Amino acid sequence: MRITLLLVGKTTNKHLEALVEDYCGRIGHYLPFEVKIIPELKSTKSLTVEQQKEKEGELILQHIRQGDRLILLDERGKQYRSVDFAAFLTKQCATSAKRIVFLIGGPYGFSKAVYEKSHSMLSLSLMTFSHQMIRLLFIEQLYRALTIQNGEPYHHEG
Repeated sequence: MRITLLLVGKTTNKHLEALVEDYCGRIGHYLPFEVKIIPELKSTKSLTVEQQKEKEGELILQHIRQGDRLILLDERGKQYRSVDFAAFLTKQCATSAKRIVFLIGGPYGFSKAVYEKSHSMLSLSLMTFSHQMIRLLFIEQLYRALTIQNGEPYHHEG
């Protein structure tokens, strides 16, 4: 199983980027993992929010292949405790999908076409975080889930 984290826009904070890279390296010890960045749209001042979501959605869907399992990070998604997310990940890996794609979109969410293509939605919190911060939070939780699956002491249940 391969996991891809698909992101809209670059991380501009070098400290966050360094932490993300650290966790990417850790995840790579467990399974094939990649981060793909979709560039943010340029010249959006004349576009409505819906038009921006549609254009972004077109770019996103170019990266989704047949047989992918698309999971959106969305505020309306299901929330999990870390051990439950590890179980969810195990279940996703047991599907016939060749690749699981976790998607962190732009600031306005996803287009209708992206929602229709998704298999599941995941929420990390009811709180709102910057798109740069959510990358680090998600990737740490992905690493934590992999250590839980492997019975390693990184996660402490109390």
